[in-house]
Amino acid sequence: MPRTGPERKNQYQFRQAKCIAACSRSRRAACAGNPLPHEKFLSHRPIMSDCEGLPMDDSASAASSMEVTDRIASLEQRVQMQEDEIQLLKSALADVVRRLNVSEEQQAMVNRKGPTKARPLIPALPLRPTVNNGTVLPKKPSTLPSPSNSRKDTAASATKSLSSSSQLFRVALSTVKRTSSTERMGTLTRKESIGDTKSSRTRAGSTGSNSSGKRTSESKQKEPVFSAGMRRVTHCTEEGYVKMYLKGRPVTMYMPKDQVESYCLEAKSELPSKKLKLDWVYGYRGRDCRSNLYLLPTGETVYFIASVVVLYNVDEQLQRHYTGHTDDVKCLAVHPDKITIATGQVAGTSTDGKQLPPHVRVWDSVSLNTLHVLGSGFFDRALACLSFSKSNGGGTLCVVDDSNDHVLSVWDWQREEKLADVKCSNESVFGADFHPTDTNIIVTWGKSHLYFWTLEGSSLVKKQGLFEKQEKPKFVLCVTFSENGDTLTGDSSGNILVWGKGTNRISYAIQGAHEGGIFALCMLRNGTLVSGGGKDRKLISWDGNYQKVQVVEIPEPYGPVRTVAEGKGDSVLVGTTRNYVLRGTLAGDFMPITQGHTDELWGLAVHPSEPQFLTCGHDKHVSLWNSSTHQPVWTKTMEDAAQSAGFHPSREVVAIGTQTGRWLVLDTETKDLVTVHTDGNEQLSVMRYSPDGNFLAIGSHDNYIYIYAVTENGRKYSRVGKCSGHSSFITHLDWSVDSQYLMSNSGDYEILYWIPSVCKQVVSVETTRDILWATCTCTLGFHVFGLWPEGSDGTDINAVCRSNEKKLLVTGDDFGKVHLFSYPCSQFRAPSHVYGGHSSHVTNVNFLFDDSYLISTGGKDMSIMQWRVV
Repeated sequence: MPRTGPERKNQYQFRQAKCIAACSRSRRAACAGNPLPHEKFLSHRPIMSDCEGLPMDDSASAASSMEVTDRIASLEQRVQMQEDEIQLLKSALADVVRRLNVSEEQQAMVNRKGPTKARPLIPALPLRPTVNNGTVLPKKPSTLPSPSNSRKDTAASATKSLSSSSQLFRVALSTVKRTSSTERMGTLTRKESIGDTKSSRTRAGSTGSNSSGKRTSESKQKEPVFSAGMRRVTHCTEEGYVKMYLKGRPVTMYMPKDQVESYCLEAKSELPSKKLKLDWVYGYRGRDCRSNLYLLPTGETVYFIASVVVLYNVDEQLQRHYTGHTDDVKCLAVHPDKITIATGQVAGTSTDGKQLPPHVRVWDSVSLNTLHVLGSGFFDRALACLSFSKSNGGGTLCVVDDSNDHVLSVWDWQREEKLADVKCSNESVFGADFHPTDTNIIVTWGKSHLYFWTLEGSSLVKKQGLFEKQEKPKFVLCVTFSENGDTLTGDSSGNILVWGKGTNRISYAIQGAHEGGIFALCMLRNGTLVSGGGKDRKLISWDGNYQKVQVVEIPEPYGPVRTVAEGKGDSVLVGTTRNYVLRGTLAGDFMPITQGHTDELWGLAVHPSEPQFLTCGHDKHVSLWNSSTHQPVWTKTMEDAAQSAGFHPSREVVAIGTQTGRWLVLDTETKDLVTVHTDGNEQLSVMRYSPDGNFLAIGSHDNYIYIYAVTENGRKYSRVGKCSGHSSFITHLDWSVDSQYLMSNSGDYEILYWIPSVCKQVVSVETTRDILWATCTCTLGFHVFGLWPEGSDGTDINAVCRSNEKKLLVTGDDFGKVHLFSYPCSQFRAPSHVYGGHSSHVTNVNFLFDDSYLISTGGKDMSIMQWRVV
């Protein structure tokens, strides 16, 4: 008789409970039983079986009658338990390697000093943790050692210490069991309990193990006492450290001695007294967006980048910003009244993982107040283009989204009511516009199509543009209208075609108007038509009879023309595909009023004593900016994509790290090349000079920190060596105030300390816990751990910076947010002021030398934002 759903579920739960119990018995036996030989230990794997004793493989699961959700849960359970066992093996082996290395180092020291009083080596190992979040490991760039790799790497040393190997394994296993039972945490979920157990299985967690080979009741170390803290965080009151868990991995952070007695994990942090106000946005999105540049009657140029719409008064050098959007703005339209503006954005994701639907926002350009929000829940993916009607007072708005069908919809935007919608095209749609004299006619264009739509009641009727004898272009790139109502198109073949008013047929053609595609058409107030070319970068003006009047070429560094708009008087505004906004006349002499990067942006460094900052990115451009004039001081193009930067304290040079392992030093005044070096062949994530200017530390993705001695005010470099010990790529570096110590973070959440002058790791907690740090850019440490949100996977925070007055702490995260905290930030889940604007991960943040402004850089949005501290 077939089982019912509840019976199947009960049977599955019984089998699952039995499996878990069996696995737990197996794990306890492995931890507490007789020591296993190397081969037997490494070959041990958890075997999950059902209640009949048969292996639970995929075929058995598929053949069973469990529901889909039950099978998924079963697979997830198996994977989780296997991962736990693998972590246990890795941790034990890493601990063995550490102990063997320490043992050999002590033996070498004894040999160098000569015969001394004999002491057993194993008991001489430290009884307490000696490193904040890591330990001395084999000097080899690698991830957490796998069983096979660790066995190979330690073969030589294991030969000398073979007699103690089994004992070391017993110590490691007993330590795993003991450490996971000594901490008390408050209100843990099952997932977090697993994470707590993992604390002894990871490389960092091995630092807390007791290494004595023989223990008596007199010499037994007192168990540390932990106060129950917030979820995922524990506080050891006896030894004075806080332990936080990221993806189940423990991160141990020791507090200064003077805080050990007074620190309380449950104390509440205060919001900072200061706030941030968006002051300036550098950049323009012309690379992949069209028709996004207009001049308003107020004299402001309106355009967008990231999730910010910028209103820039060039003459008065003032910017205002509309910040109502939550993600990338993709299209913009200005109402016939020249005051109301509509902008459309892409779908986004909130910090808690919820989907934010694409929508249109209609807002007032004077007050910057949002008037209406349209289409939440109707549009798909993003908004491709939109336009207000012209002849009925701008009462309707047409919108095309970026779904597979590119749905065209018409809205009464004041009533927030959709009037009609229709599937427009399966191909890309580049633009849509109302006919200037007929409210019921809408033109859409894009890949392989030009459509004339007629609004009839609640439906849209399509007429396809007929090219007839004219060769059909691959792309119709732009559209505008003449004074008499004709439709004019520019296409990828370089032709300008004139379509008679009210028809879908060509009445006139300008063959080969441009070499290559025509990206923009603009009809000026005086009836002159201006066309902008892509490949030839030319602006050509045409009279009323479509005869060529004037030609001007945009300089090559600015790139191809993307859009053209009429400016003040006889000036025109030009947006380019290299993210420049130019202003000039059709006689020539175009000058940039806005510029930005054209690829992912990561490098940021602030000048030590001037209101200047430097940015560099994957577009191979390095730019030094003046934060007062909001203009670049100079820009230099490099051979490699840039990743990081740092100023020398002398202010004379700046170091640039690339993605290829090369790094170069530039003169800050002349941008001339001073020197070039190469370290490894992977990206250099951090370039950090010591406060006294005598050293340069370079953090690489090959897991090493390269140290150079610096002389002649940053113009001469000699390599000291490299710091090895991290098992993942270097993410952040900080120097001590006296330039004697270096702190580093890595991709696997390690905190290590170094004496860079000799490239040696510092393993003494008492030495490192009271060091004063010149900067605070490391994302892991006692003074900053409160910035991590609950549930973070350890990669959410990309950058941290402490103000020079040491009162503020700012972070940039993966959700496009800038957070402002009070410093120090050493309470879990510290409160912060949150600021949006970026639409991509915030890759870097930094205060200017006088803390008057904060600079933040976006990754994929390629924007630079300047925030005033108020």
